[in-house]
Amino acid sequence: MACSSSAAGAVRRTAVLDIRTTEAVGVGDGPQELSKRSVLVAVLRRGGPKMIEASVVPAVLFWVCLVFGSLGLAYAAAVAWLYGCLAARMARGRRVSQVLVLSVIGITVRTTVAVASGSSFMYFAQPILGTVVTGAVFLASLIGGRPMIGRLADDFWPVTPEMHQNPRITSLFRGLTILWAGAHLAIATVTLVLLLWLPLHTFVVAKQLSGWVIMGTAVALTIAWAHRTACREGFVVARPPGGRRAALPVSVPATPAGQPLP
Repeated sequence: MACSSSAAGAVRRTAVLDIRTTEAVGVGDGPQELSKRSVLVAVLRRGGPKMIEASVVPAVLFWVCLVFGSLGLAYAAAVAWLYGCLAARMARGRRVSQVLVLSVIGITVRTTVAVASGSSFMYFAQPILGTVVTGAVFLASLIGGRPMIGRLADDFWPVTPEMHQNPRITSLFRGLTILWAGAHLAIATVTLVLLLWLPLHTFVVAKQLSGWVIMGTAVALTIAWAHRTACREGFVVARPPGGRRAALPVSVPATPAGQPLP
């Protein structure tokens, strides 16, 4: 039996809905329930292809061409790949990620200076300076009030205007910008040590592996920090261990006393 209009002013009661699922889905208009693993998977799905396109593939091409070809061929392969990706996206009218733009600028400067100087050392030394400069740019972005992580976040997670305007999310972006500035400075330091002590072929591999370890650590810290902040601000609901959704309150209209639910 439906509730009559006389019950319109009745108080509302809260029922508890327990949904057993392992998928990250929303409930009504409420926040999504996401575990850190769900966030990691979402970030990898959204940002992983961009990182593979702009960083992993050119690095692998460079190493393969260096080992089985020549240094000049390695230069050409890395440059051709990145410019090809940029041209393909522009020709199809697809969005060009900030990661790809930074990679194209970096490879252009590195290759130009290395070819002009005739020194392979300069090719690998430049990224060290470039990484230091990148870290400095991250820190400098804090002065202007637009943290660099806030600009890059859309490449890895769908950040809504509401999130951008939230003071705690802004504070999160500032903190993560400092974190990633530190990660870039750490990579620069480790790369310099490896460049000075290892032969070229070994250095290329060791540089990539050490960079991925540092980046992976920064990614894990970023996800943990962002997940905690998003939960506190109500953008997502933390999922308890075991994959079972927590009991979420769902408002349903109360019926007059003694009257059955419709």
